[in-house]
Amino acid sequence: MTSKPVMPDPDEDADAVGPPSIYDTDPPEDDDLWFLPPDEDVPQGDFLLPGPKVDRRQLFDPREWRAAQSELSYELAELAATFGALDERLRAGPDGWGHRLALMDVSDLGWWTGDRISVDRLALWTGLRIGATGDDVQALFRAGWAVRRLTAGAGPSDGGWETGLTAFLDRLAQGIEDTPDTVADLAEVMRNAEGLHPVTQAAIGFHAWRALSEGIGQDTEAAIIAARHAATMGRGGAIFMPLALSGPGALRGVGTPEEKLSVWIRGAGQAALAALLHLDRVGAWDQRAREAISDLSGRTPPRLIDVLTAWPMVSAPLAEELTQASRAAVQRNIDKFMNRSLIREVTGQGRYRVWTAAL
Repeated sequence: MTSKPVMPDPDEDADAVGPPSIYDTDPPEDDDLWFLPPDEDVPQGDFLLPGPKVDRRQLFDPREWRAAQSELSYELAELAATFGALDERLRAGPDGWGHRLALMDVSDLGWWTGDRISVDRLALWTGLRIGATGDDVQALFRAGWAVRRLTAGAGPSDGGWETGLTAFLDRLAQGIEDTPDTVADLAEVMRNAEGLHPVTQAAIGFHAWRALSEGIGQDTEAAIIAARHAATMGRGGAIFMPLALSGPGALRGVGTPEEKLSVWIRGAGQAALAALLHLDRVGAWDQRAREAISDLSGRTPPRLIDVLTAWPMVSAPLAEELTQASRAAVQRNIDKFMNRSLIREVTGQGRYRVWTAAL
């Protein structure tokens, strides 16, 4: 008669059942039980889950930028005075002066962003929608968008940041889908910066959009957003603050908020001063040109002067479109201006020639 096998008692020590398996693990030590409640005499921080803590600081802390603004108050006051002079100059000058500065600033901005659209090509594109090739059509779209935003329309903060930015960043003309989440993030950053000087807010908006946006044209958009918003410190004569007329120094800030803001203020001040000096030369040329053509009859000569003050570079088709004169009348007056040393040809070609005022 066979006996029944005896089953091991689960309550007995595991060693009595047999040798441990290679798959068994050692019983945990009390010191390894990090998930247990801490003792009263041990700091709570020692029992946090393994891994790095999440950085809860704001990406653009307004307190740091406020402190930087306080340290740079003298430089900020100098920039405000220079921009105020530019604002008054544009209020008293012809309507075309702001357009001229916008074309020049966007063209210079392109050398920093990599688009590299010359002033004459940008003028042809914005005036006649010609001059695009398959290689740079998107760059021309971005540059044309920038010129339109610097010369007319509501600013990025009009109607509230989120609403204003959504309307301001109209990317349909560039063939790029909008990113509402990114716009909302920038709007939140700018709302947190309320109470700071518009120049400081513009610097925050510039660096924030470059950090948040992933589009191809984010650098151009960041600069145009900042240029338009910084001009809200003026009285409406200048609707944007030049940023690249003296080089892209304002756009190259890195490091701490104080370092970024210092570079931003210095570069913007140089650009605003360059714009003032350029308008001085344009104003002097306008007076000299009108005196030189006083003996010419017809409406085309004074209209051609208006075109040459509003556009840095002018071709014959563009002058024909803007003056509403015939091609023969335009070419005839261009030749007279050339003979009187009022303009100069910049291409050196026999065809597709471009002229600029001899400032």
